[in-house]
Amino acid sequence: MAPNLLILGGTTGATALCRALSEAGIAGTVSLAGRVARPVRQPLPLRSGGFGGVEGLRQYLHDHAITHVVDATHPFAAQMSRNAVNACAAAKVPLIALTRPPWTPGEGDRWQHVPDIAGAAAALRGPACRVMLAVGRMHLAEFAPNPQHFYLLRLVDPPEAALPFPGCEVILDRGPFTVDGDLALMREHRIDLVVSKNSGGTGAQAKLIAARQLELPVLMIDRPSLPARREASGAEEVIAWVAHSGTDLGV
Repeated sequence: MAPNLLILGGTTGATALCRALSEAGIAGTVSLAGRVARPVRQPLPLRSGGFGGVEGLRQYLHDHAITHVVDATHPFAAQMSRNAVNACAAAKVPLIALTRPPWTPGEGDRWQHVPDIAGAAAALRGPACRVMLAVGRMHLAEFAPNPQHFYLLRLVDPPEAALPFPGCEVILDRGPFTVDGDLALMREHRIDLVVSKNSGGTGAQAKLIAARQLELPVLMIDRPSLPARREASGAEEVIAWVAHSGTDLGV
């Protein structure tokens, strides 16, 4: 049977993988969560929206004769990744995750690690300061208990509702970003603290390098824990796995 992949996307790595699959003549569909109004154009057929949990995803794999699944979602899309592991195990469909290593602090970095979004919000209790809040649109409400700060928000799409902060500014932009650009942004807004998810990769790393150069502290949100699964670091590795996985469950 010719491969027919489902790529759980939403990252730059997923887009690069879809391009490589298309060029290799490997059929597949890329699925996006549907949270971004202007998604990046994909070189494979696109579906948008959720599946309806583990059972919904298992049924989709069956109905569309999916032979392989690639989880190329954001490292913080933990529920989708857990659902993929469970649905693929139930459907006996091989699964691989296209991952990127987490960022690690280097010389001159001033990082404070917190385990999750709630931990980051708790760490912001204290005197007012000027915060670059780089956590995405979905989590802004969780920082509402700390209205004393000024928040600089960089978002792909405009907020759908009123923001819960008395003082904030929204920058609409999409990465990859540059160190020079982020240095200028932090200086212009007199940022005192950067809050970031540990997403890894190069597209959003500029803010961390800029924070290091400006000697600013970073509140780093650690990645969620995920079930054991096979992982790859690049498109070539995924394509080789597709060619040799057969009925291997890819765990």
